[in-house]
Amino acid sequence: MAKSDELVKYITQQVVTYIDTPKAVRQHAKALSKEQRESWQTRWFGMLPLAARMLMDQFKPKK
Repeated sequence: MAKSDELVKYITQQVVTYIDTPKAVRQHAKALSKEQRESWQTRWFGMLPLAARMLMDQFKPKK
């Protein structure tokens, strides 16, 4: 039962922190995290899209 009490306490603290934070600060933090996040290609497939693009660029005829 002790772990469930700790979980309820943690969730309560997080909710109170969220409510106490002004809306503008939350929106600013959300925008910052979106900017710092990697592109969806990198998150889903790692470096494969970049490697494939570099490989295709090698075989393209140069103008």
